[in-house]
Amino acid sequence: MLTVRHSHARGKTRTGWLDSRHAFSFGDYLDPNHHHFRSLRVINDDRIAPGGGFGMHPHRDMEILTYVLSGSLQHRDSMGHGSIITAGQWQKMSAGTGLYHSEFNAAKNEPVHLLQIWIIPNQRGLQPSYQEAEFTQMETRDRWRVVASGDARQGSILIHQDVILSVAKLSPGRHLHYDFAATRAGWLQVATGAIQYEEGTLREGDALLIEDEPRLEFTAIRESEVLLFDLGA
Repeated sequence: MLTVRHSHARGKTRTGWLDSRHAFSFGDYLDPNHHHFRSLRVINDDRIAPGGGFGMHPHRDMEILTYVLSGSLQHRDSMGHGSIITAGQWQKMSAGTGLYHSEFNAAKNEPVHLLQIWIIPNQRGLQPSYQEAEFTQMETRDRWRVVASGDARQGSILIHQDVILSVAKLSPGRHLHYDFAATRAGWLQVATGAIQYEEGTLREGDALLIEDEPRLEFTAIRESEVLLFDLGA
C-alpha cells in the first residue's frame, strides 16, 4: 500500500525567524493521525532566518539527526561539542539519559534550510553521544547511499534502532528502485525537486508511506534529492 503525505497537509510553525513544516505531531501541532510512523517520530523541514535559532534546550531518549540542505548551522551542546554544519553535512545526537544543545543560523545574510529527524531508540537510558558525517556527491549521485543505520553499515552514522536511512541525489530522468524485505515499511521524503512514481507525482516536501510493498520504483522529473527510511517492525 502506498499513501501520500502531501507537503501542504503538514503542520506549520511560523515565527519571525522560523518557517517550519511538521510531518508528525510537534509542539503546538497535534495530529492523532500523524503522530509517528513506526519508529520515525519527527521530520521537521526548517528554514531559519539569519540571526535566528534555538537556544539551549533539553532532549532525552531520542535519536536526533540533522541534515543541512543549504546554508550553515551552528551547534553547541552540553557534551562539549561546538561546530558549524554546512550544506551536505549530517549530525547525530543520541540524547539517551539527557543533554542540552543549541542551534543557530551561522550566516549573517543567508537562511539555513535543514531537515531535523527524530527516531525513537530501541532502548532508553543510553549514554549520550554525538557524531558528524558527510557523504560525497559521487556516493549519492543517482544511487542510494546509506547514511544512517542500526549497525553503522558502509561507514554510516550509528543510530540505536532498526532503521536504514538512505539518500540519493538524482539527475533529471534518472530511474531508481528500492526493494523491501518482508514485514518492513518505508517512508520516502522528497527533500528537493520532484519525482514520478507509478501512481503520481511527488514534489518537494511530499512524502510516501510504503507498506506491504516488495519494491518501490520512481523517476526524477528534475534535479532531486530524496531520503528513504527502511523501517523495521
